[in-house]
Amino acid sequence: MGDKIMKVPKQNVKLLDYSQVNASNEFVPNPPALSSFGCWENIHFEHHQQPAFEVAEHHHTWHIIAYGYLGNSLGERWLDGTRREERRERGDIAIIPAGISHSCNWNTEAEFTILVIEPAFLKQIGEDFIDSDRIQLIPQFMSEQDLLIQSIFSTLRDELESSQIGGKLLIDSLKTTLAIHFLRKYCTTKTKLFSYKDGLSTIKLQTIKDYINEHLHQDLKLIEIAAIAKISPYHFLRLFKQGTGITPHQYILQCRIEKAKFLLQHSELSIAEIAVRVGFCDQSHLTQSFKRIMGVTPKQFLRG
Repeated sequence: MGDKIMKVPKQNVKLLDYSQVNASNEFVPNPPALSSFGCWENIHFEHHQQPAFEVAEHHHTWHIIAYGYLGNSLGERWLDGTRREERRERGDIAIIPAGISHSCNWNTEAEFTILVIEPAFLKQIGEDFIDSDRIQLIPQFMSEQDLLIQSIFSTLRDELESSQIGGKLLIDSLKTTLAIHFLRKYCTTKTKLFSYKDGLSTIKLQTIKDYINEHLHQDLKLIEIAAIAKISPYHFLRLFKQGTGITPHQYILQCRIEKAKFLLQHSELSIAEIAVRVGFCDQSHLTQSFKRIMGVTPKQFLRG
Protein backbone atom coordinates (compact mmCIF):
# COMPACT_ATOMS: atom_id res chain seq x y z
CA MET A 1 0.00 0.00 0.00
CA GLY A 2 1.32 3.45 -0.84
CA ASP A 3 1.94 6.36 1.49
CA LYS A 4 -0.87 8.81 2.03
CA ILE A 5 -1.49 11.89 4.10
CA MET A 6 -3.60 11.56 7.23
CA LYS A 7 -5.60 14.74 7.63
CA VAL A 8 -6.94 15.47 11.09
CA PRO A 9 -7.95 18.95 12.27
CA LYS A 10 -5.15 20.41 14.29
CA GLN A 11 -7.43 21.34 17.18
CA ASN A 12 -8.16 17.61 17.68
CA VAL A 13 -4.51 16.61 18.04
CA LYS A 14 -3.71 15.57 21.61
CA LEU A 15 -0.48 16.19 23.48
CA LEU A 16 1.37 13.34 25.17
CA ASP A 17 3.70 14.66 27.88
CA TYR A 18 5.77 11.97 29.59
CA SER A 19 6.90 14.37 32.30
CA GLN A 20 3.39 13.84 33.71
CA VAL A 21 2.46 10.76 35.72
CA ASN A 22 0.53 8.04 33.83
CA ALA A 23 0.87 10.06 30.62
CA SER A 24 0.31 7.10 28.28
CA ASN A 25 -2.77 5.70 30.07
CA GLU A 26 -5.14 7.80 27.97
CA PHE A 27 -3.67 6.41 24.73
CA VAL A 28 -3.48 2.64 25.35
CA PRO A 29 -6.00 0.09 26.66
CA ASN A 30 -3.93 -1.05 29.66
CA PRO A 31 -1.41 0.73 31.91
CA PRO A 32 2.26 -0.13 31.28
CA ALA A 33 3.46 -3.41 32.79
CA LEU A 34 6.69 -1.64 33.84
CA SER A 35 7.38 2.08 34.27
CA SER A 36 10.38 4.12 35.42
CA PHE A 37 8.36 7.24 36.28
CA GLY A 38 10.06 9.10 39.14
CA CYS A 39 13.19 6.92 39.00
CA TRP A 40 15.46 8.62 36.45
CA GLU A 41 16.07 12.14 35.17
CA ASN A 42 15.82 13.12 31.49
CA ILE A 43 14.57 9.70 30.33
CA HIS A 44 11.50 7.55 30.94
CA PHE A 45 11.04 3.82 30.24
CA GLU A 46 7.81 1.86 29.81
CA HIS A 47 7.13 -1.75 28.84
CA HIS A 48 3.68 -2.52 27.43
CA GLN A 49 1.62 -5.64 26.84
CA GLN A 50 -1.53 -4.63 24.99
CA PRO A 51 -4.38 -6.18 22.99
CA ALA A 52 -4.99 -4.94 19.46
CA PHE A 53 -5.57 -1.18 19.64
CA GLU A 54 -5.34 2.12 17.79
CA VAL A 55 -3.80 5.39 18.95
CA ALA A 56 -5.32 8.66 17.77
CA GLU A 57 -3.10 11.36 16.29
CA HIS A 58 -1.02 13.16 18.89
CA HIS A 59 2.23 15.04 19.47
CA HIS A 60 4.94 14.13 21.98
CA THR A 61 6.76 16.74 24.05
CA TRP A 62 9.78 14.38 24.38
CA HIS A 63 11.58 12.25 21.78
CA ILE A 64 10.40 8.63 21.63
CA ILE A 65 12.07 5.33 20.75
CA ALA A 66 9.62 2.44 20.42
CA TYR A 67 11.03 -1.09 20.50
CA GLY A 68 9.08 -4.15 19.28
CA TYR A 69 9.17 -7.37 21.31
CA LEU A 70 6.80 -9.95 19.86
CA GLY A 71 7.64 -9.96 16.15
CA ASN A 72 5.10 -10.42 13.37
CA SER A 73 2.88 -7.78 14.97
CA LEU A 74 0.82 -6.28 12.18
CA GLY A 75 -0.06 -2.62 12.00
CA GLU A 76 0.49 0.82 10.55
CA ARG A 77 2.08 4.04 11.70
CA TRP A 78 1.72 7.66 10.65
CA LEU A 79 4.75 9.92 11.16
CA ASP A 80 4.45 13.59 10.28
CA GLY A 81 1.57 12.78 7.92
CA THR A 82 3.23 9.84 6.15
CA ARG A 83 1.62 6.43 6.51
CA ARG A 84 3.45 3.12 6.29
CA GLU A 85 2.80 -0.52 7.09
CA GLU A 86 5.51 -1.75 9.47
CA ARG A 87 7.46 -4.98 9.65
CA ARG A 88 7.64 -4.95 13.48
CA GLU A 89 9.98 -7.88 13.91
CA ARG A 90 11.40 -8.45 17.38
CA GLY A 91 14.12 -5.81 17.91
CA ASP A 92 12.80 -3.32 15.34
CA ILE A 93 12.69 0.30 16.52
CA ALA A 94 10.68 3.37 15.62
CA ILE A 95 11.83 6.92 16.32
CA ILE A 96 9.23 9.61 16.90
CA PRO A 97 10.83 13.06 17.36
CA ALA A 98 9.16 15.53 19.70
CA GLY A 99 6.61 17.83 18.08
CA ILE A 100 5.70 15.83 14.98
CA SER A 101 2.26 14.30 14.42
CA HIS A 102 2.06 10.61 15.21
CA SER A 103 -0.49 7.81 15.37
CA CYS A 104 -0.41 4.04 14.98
CA ASN A 105 -2.47 0.88 15.21
CA TRP A 106 -1.74 -2.70 16.19
CA ASN A 107 -3.96 -5.30 14.53
CA THR A 108 -2.67 -8.11 16.74
CA GLU A 109 -1.58 -8.50 20.35
CA ALA A 110 1.26 -6.05 21.02
CA GLU A 111 4.30 -6.17 23.28
CA PHE A 112 6.64 -3.22 23.03
CA THR A 113 8.85 -0.89 25.04
CA ILE A 114 9.21 2.86 24.75
CA LEU A 115 12.11 5.01 25.87
CA VAL A 116 11.44 8.72 26.14
CA ILE A 117 14.25 11.32 26.01
CA GLU A 118 13.93 14.92 27.13
CA PRO A 119 14.91 17.29 24.26
CA ALA A 120 16.78 19.60 26.66
CA PHE A 121 19.05 16.69 27.66
CA LEU A 122 19.82 15.87 24.03
CA LYS A 123 20.63 19.53 23.43
CA GLN A 124 22.93 19.60 26.46
CA ILE A 125 24.85 16.51 25.34
CA GLY A 126 25.06 17.82 21.79
CA GLU A 127 26.81 21.07 22.66
CA ASP A 128 30.26 19.62 21.93
CA PHE A 129 29.24 18.02 18.65
CA ILE A 130 26.66 20.00 16.71
CA ASP A 131 24.78 23.28 16.63
CA SER A 132 22.57 22.20 19.53
CA ASP A 133 20.01 24.92 18.77
CA ARG A 134 19.23 23.14 15.49
CA ILE A 135 18.83 19.53 16.63
CA GLN A 136 16.35 17.82 14.32
CA LEU A 137 15.87 14.07 14.58
CA ILE A 138 14.96 11.85 11.63
CA PRO A 139 11.65 9.99 12.08
CA GLN A 140 11.95 6.23 11.59
CA PHE A 141 9.28 3.58 11.12
CA MET A 142 9.46 0.30 13.05
CA SER A 143 11.11 -1.71 10.31
CA GLU A 144 14.82 -1.60 11.15
CA GLN A 145 17.03 -2.74 14.03
CA ASP A 146 19.75 -0.98 16.01
CA LEU A 147 21.93 -3.31 18.08
CA LEU A 148 23.27 -0.60 20.40
CA ILE A 149 19.78 0.61 21.23
CA GLN A 150 18.68 -3.00 21.80
CA SER A 151 21.50 -3.46 24.31
CA ILE A 152 20.66 -0.21 26.12
CA PHE A 153 16.98 -1.17 26.31
CA SER A 154 17.89 -4.55 27.80
CA THR A 155 20.18 -3.00 30.44
CA LEU A 156 17.64 -0.34 31.37
CA ARG A 157 14.95 -2.96 31.86
CA ASP A 158 17.25 -5.09 34.02
CA GLU A 159 18.12 -2.06 36.14
CA LEU A 160 14.48 -1.10 36.57
CA GLU A 161 13.48 -4.63 37.56
CA SER A 162 16.42 -5.24 39.90
CA SER A 163 18.31 -2.12 40.95
CA GLN A 164 21.95 -2.63 41.93
CA ILE A 165 24.67 -0.51 43.52
CA GLY A 166 25.80 2.36 41.35
CA GLY A 167 22.59 2.22 39.37
CA LYS A 168 22.23 5.96 38.88
CA LEU A 169 25.77 6.27 37.59
CA LEU A 170 25.06 3.40 35.23
CA ILE A 171 21.90 5.12 34.01
CA ASP A 172 23.84 8.37 33.52
CA SER A 173 26.37 6.51 31.36
CA LEU A 174 23.69 4.72 29.36
CA LYS A 175 21.62 7.80 28.61
CA THR A 176 24.74 9.74 27.62
CA THR A 177 25.78 6.92 25.28
CA LEU A 178 22.27 6.82 23.85
CA ALA A 179 22.22 10.59 23.29
CA ILE A 180 25.57 10.49 21.45
CA HIS A 181 24.35 7.59 19.31
CA PHE A 182 21.19 9.52 18.50
CA LEU A 183 23.14 12.59 17.47
CA ARG A 184 25.47 10.54 15.27
CA LYS A 185 22.92 8.34 13.53
CA TYR A 186 19.48 9.96 13.68
CA CYS A 187 20.15 13.70 13.54
CA THR A 188 19.97 15.83 10.40
CA THR A 189 22.67 18.23 11.63
CA LYS A 190 26.26 17.26 10.81
CA THR A 191 28.61 16.72 13.75
CA LYS A 192 31.54 18.99 14.48
CA LEU A 193 35.12 17.79 14.67
CA PHE A 194 36.11 18.10 18.31
CA SER A 195 38.78 16.54 20.49
CA TYR A 196 40.70 16.92 23.74
CA LYS A 197 44.17 15.91 22.59
CA ASP A 198 45.85 16.56 25.94
CA GLY A 199 43.23 14.82 28.08
CA LEU A 200 42.39 16.03 31.57
CA SER A 201 45.10 18.12 33.22
CA THR A 202 46.66 16.79 36.45
CA ILE A 203 45.08 19.64 38.42
CA LYS A 204 41.63 19.13 36.92
CA LEU A 205 41.77 15.37 37.47
CA GLN A 206 42.78 15.85 41.10
CA THR A 207 39.98 18.38 41.59
CA ILE A 208 37.51 15.80 40.32
CA LYS A 209 38.94 13.09 42.58
CA ASP A 210 38.77 15.41 45.59
CA TYR A 211 35.15 16.25 44.81
CA ILE A 212 34.24 12.57 44.54
CA ASN A 213 35.91 11.70 47.84
CA GLU A 214 34.25 14.60 49.64
CA HIS A 215 30.78 13.62 48.36
CA LEU A 216 30.83 9.82 48.53
CA HIS A 217 27.77 9.86 50.80
CA GLN A 218 25.75 11.62 48.11
CA ASP A 219 24.12 10.43 44.90
CA LEU A 220 27.00 11.29 42.57
CA LYS A 221 25.80 12.04 39.04
CA LEU A 222 27.96 11.86 35.96
CA ILE A 223 26.61 15.09 34.51
CA GLU A 224 27.48 17.02 37.70
CA ILE A 225 31.00 15.60 37.91
CA ALA A 226 31.59 16.37 34.24
CA ALA A 227 30.44 19.95 34.85
CA ILE A 228 33.37 20.39 37.26
CA ALA A 229 35.69 19.56 34.38
CA LYS A 230 33.64 21.89 32.15
CA ILE A 231 33.24 19.26 29.44
CA SER A 232 30.36 17.11 28.22
CA PRO A 233 29.60 13.84 30.05
CA TYR A 234 30.55 11.91 26.91
CA HIS A 235 34.06 13.39 26.74
CA PHE A 236 34.44 13.21 30.49
CA LEU A 237 33.81 9.44 30.47
CA ARG A 238 36.51 8.91 27.87
CA LEU A 239 39.06 11.32 29.34
CA PHE A 240 38.63 10.13 32.92
CA LYS A 241 39.30 6.54 31.86
CA GLN A 242 42.24 7.74 29.79
CA GLY A 243 43.68 9.46 32.87
CA THR A 244 42.93 6.80 35.50
CA GLY A 245 42.56 3.52 33.62
CA ILE A 246 39.04 2.99 34.97
CA THR A 247 35.59 4.51 34.49
CA PRO A 248 34.14 7.11 36.91
CA HIS A 249 31.70 4.45 38.12
CA GLN A 250 34.54 2.04 38.94
CA TYR A 251 36.57 4.79 40.61
CA ILE A 252 33.68 5.87 42.83
CA LEU A 253 33.04 2.27 43.85
CA GLN A 254 36.71 1.82 44.76
CA CYS A 255 36.67 5.01 46.82
CA ARG A 256 33.56 3.89 48.67
CA ILE A 257 35.13 0.53 49.51
CA GLU A 258 38.36 2.19 50.71
CA LYS A 259 36.44 4.58 52.95
CA ALA A 260 34.34 1.70 54.27
CA LYS A 261 37.55 -0.18 55.14
CA PHE A 262 38.87 2.85 57.02
CA LEU A 263 35.65 3.32 58.98
CA LEU A 264 35.44 -0.39 59.82
CA GLN A 265 38.90 -0.19 61.37
CA HIS A 266 38.83 3.27 62.92
CA SER A 267 35.25 4.03 63.99
CA GLU A 268 32.54 2.65 66.23
CA LEU A 269 29.90 2.88 63.50
CA SER A 270 27.83 -0.18 62.65
CA ILE A 271 28.15 -1.75 59.22
CA ALA A 272 24.71 -0.40 58.32
CA GLU A 273 25.74 3.12 59.35
CA ILE A 274 28.99 2.85 57.39
CA ALA A 275 27.06 1.73 54.30
CA VAL A 276 25.02 4.92 54.32
CA ARG A 277 28.04 7.07 55.22
CA VAL A 278 29.96 5.95 52.11
CA GLY A 279 27.06 6.11 49.67
CA PHE A 280 25.63 2.58 49.49
CA CYS A 281 21.89 2.02 49.55
CA ASP A 282 22.04 -0.25 52.60
CA GLN A 283 24.17 -2.83 54.39
CA SER A 284 23.32 -5.53 51.86
CA HIS A 285 24.67 -3.47 48.95
CA LEU A 286 27.86 -2.67 50.87
CA THR A 287 28.38 -6.34 51.75
CA GLN A 288 27.80 -7.47 48.18
CA SER A 289 30.22 -4.94 46.66
CA PHE A 290 32.78 -5.34 49.45
CA LYS A 291 32.96 -9.10 49.00
CA ARG A 292 33.21 -8.82 45.22
CA ILE A 293 36.18 -6.47 45.45
CA MET A 294 37.91 -7.57 48.68
CA GLY A 295 37.06 -11.28 48.63
CA VAL A 296 35.57 -11.12 52.14
CA THR A 297 32.51 -9.54 53.76
CA PRO A 298 32.84 -6.48 56.03
CA LYS A 299 32.37 -8.74 59.10
CA GLN A 300 35.10 -11.11 57.88
CA PHE A 301 37.34 -8.12 57.19
CA LEU A 302 36.92 -6.95 60.78
CA ARG A 303 37.70 -10.39 62.19
CA GLY A 304 40.69 -10.82 59.88
